[in-house]
Amino acid sequence: MTDRLAGEHDVVVDGKRQHFFVAGRGPHCIVHSGGPGIDAKYLRMPLLEEHLTMVYLDPIGTGQSDRLASHPAGYTVDFFSNQLLGFLDVTGIKNAYLLGHSHGAFVTLQAALSRSTDLTGLIVYAGAAYTGGAFMRDASANIASFVNRNELTSEADGVKEAWAAIPRIQSDSDYTSALKGLLPAYFSDFRRSSTIIQRMQSNLIATLLIGDNKPFDVRDRLTQLEIPSLVIAGRDDFILGPQYAEDLAAKLSSTQFLILERSGHFAHLEEPESFADAVARFVEGTRRVGLS
Repeated sequence: MTDRLAGEHDVVVDGKRQHFFVAGRGPHCIVHSGGPGIDAKYLRMPLLEEHLTMVYLDPIGTGQSDRLASHPAGYTVDFFSNQLLGFLDVTGIKNAYLLGHSHGAFVTLQAALSRSTDLTGLIVYAGAAYTGGAFMRDASANIASFVNRNELTSEADGVKEAWAAIPRIQSDSDYTSALKGLLPAYFSDFRRSSTIIQRMQSNLIATLLIGDNKPFDVRDRLTQLEIPSLVIAGRDDFILGPQYAEDLAAKLSSTQFLILERSGHFAHLEEPESFADAVARFVEGTRRVGLS
């Protein structure tokens, strides 16, 4: 795997076609998107491609990657983690950084905990160490707060309707429609980000993927993670906000921590320069340590 392989590629990992896109130069950074059920397009980070060879995965079940025979079931965090590690083995990428967003942050965190060999660093973006307890209750309260703050707007009406529809989702089209309706709540200021939201709503295609319905919980394993980590969250992220980032960073033994004050769930779109600068500085710092 070299910088000369920029563009679209496929490899077979454990019998499944894994699609990915490569752009940029420098050390490799494997990017795992969220959802689950969203391909990598929304996570393109041109500013980081100036510092890193960004390898954007379409998670199995999404985009141009294969689906499981058990589709839509079987898409657990453990499955995606094993697929990610298998991808590193098949491609021969060494000393990579992992960057996971939202559900992808759970995947990359699990992968790093399972095997940190050949990894240089981990960027946990809008992630958490634990999603049990009051996780969904807090998210629901934050949605209600968004609706109240923006009463009588079409965005508030759409967010309220989409959140209420989540328990009834049974198809890809249901899932896509709900996520499109929720998008304004995912941003710090939907008015300021209206152009971005409209573009995402136009391009979003979500695939309904079902895991094991177990809360993600790696709290008792975090001290085992020895590679450097960078934890990033948006101040106004309604579902994976600062409290989860702070808890995660406090439990990691070697970590940097950043809250972006004008961002929600999509800090790489709302504050792209600050986001990219933080990751670039983190990478440079880990490379200096490795050379010392």
